[in-house]
Amino acid sequence: MASPPDKSKTIKLERYNSYIRSSKLLFRATILVALILVFLFTFNYPPLNSSPSSNNNNNNNHHRHRFLSSAFGGGGVGGASWEKQVRHSSTPRRPNGMSVLVTGAAGFVGSHCSLALKKRGDGVLGLDNFNSYYDPSLKRARQDLLSKHQIFIVEGDLNDTPLLKKLFDVVPFTHILHLAAQAGVRYAMQNPQSYVASNIAGFVNLLEVAKAANPQPSIVWASSSSVYGLNTQNPFSELHRTDQPASLYAATKKAGEEIAHTYNHIYGLSLTGLRFFTVYGPWGRPDMAYFFFTKDILQGKGIDVYQTQDGKEVARDFTYIDDVVKGCVGALDTAEKSTGSGGKKRGPAQLRIYNLGNTSPVPVGKLVGILESLLNVKAKKHVIKMPRNGDVPYTHANVSLAFRDFGYKPTTDLASGLRKFVKWYVGYYGIQPRVKKEIPNASEQPEDSA
Repeated sequence: MASPPDKSKTIKLERYNSYIRSSKLLFRATILVALILVFLFTFNYPPLNSSPSSNNNNNNNHHRHRFLSSAFGGGGVGGASWEKQVRHSSTPRRPNGMSVLVTGAAGFVGSHCSLALKKRGDGVLGLDNFNSYYDPSLKRARQDLLSKHQIFIVEGDLNDTPLLKKLFDVVPFTHILHLAAQAGVRYAMQNPQSYVASNIAGFVNLLEVAKAANPQPSIVWASSSSVYGLNTQNPFSELHRTDQPASLYAATKKAGEEIAHTYNHIYGLSLTGLRFFTVYGPWGRPDMAYFFFTKDILQGKGIDVYQTQDGKEVARDFTYIDDVVKGCVGALDTAEKSTGSGGKKRGPAQLRIYNLGNTSPVPVGKLVGILESLLNVKAKKHVIKMPRNGDVPYTHANVSLAFRDFGYKPTTDLASGLRKFVKWYVGYYGIQPRVKKEIPNASEQPEDSA
């Protein structure tokens, strides 16, 4: 009798084929999931060639958080809780109030302007990348201050187009106060690409998103007194030539003015540029002379006081922060609506440029004298020739145009403004110097030929 056929080999073969089919399906599913994750990773991370100013450790951590939140439905950018914060912060609390996107909101001028707008009932949403050009902890402290006043700052970069578009999808901003920029004249010699990435590419990216918005917002943005460059006419007027910048920083700000003209002309965006003159005050920038002079004087370190190459005093039109804030708010209040819609111009649009200064240049030596008096410490001064690093020897603002159009009138002299700064400085950093209760009259300030 014949034995039954051996089916074990057939069964094993079928099991093997089934295993192969399952393995192929699992492999394809794995590849698909990997591609999806790579896409999300690429979309949420900044490009590898982004500027150093926007690609520091804080930003990297933030982008990781955005990636995880977006991928797994958390409360990050684009999530329901995030949108709720954005809307709440942007909603005006007064009749006919503005809804303002403030870029650089964790910065010096940006934080002060955000508070002023919020306190009067406007909606304010901040945007800042918290770069490490100077101590980010100071920016975080400003962020905490704004948060106490119900002002939310979105952490992101001007060159993040999807983020900007998302913000405009969530909020129909009436105005933009664009203060984000890579600041500093001297740093441009060390890191020129950061100025191009922020002051030019970032500005263009913001304008591209704004032009496509419906309705288009009115835009007030920060230019700089540095655009006057090698101009020798005084006081500096908006009618003077600005085609001889002395630094890359100044050149990028001048480029911004020309770019603003282009977007106004082609797309009907309402644009107002403000040329700031050496802004100082509480919560200021540590890279500014009055700030690091205060620090070094208190620490007993020497300070460099510049003279021009021909031995003249260097002087600046120091402008107190409260005066600049009034100018920014005045420019916003008088900004006309943009005339474009969906990226198409419907008619002529407003285009303006103004100086915001104090109209009273003060020699840097006299600034040091006021600080010595306030701190009760004698400065160890090193009088040296100004290096050829892009700094200009003298600034003096003519503000008649800003006064005519929105009543800009600076009221704070340097001695009074520095007293307020020093009071904030010693409080913020926990220093207990013998700060004088009264400021001597200007005529009693020690003269210094430095």
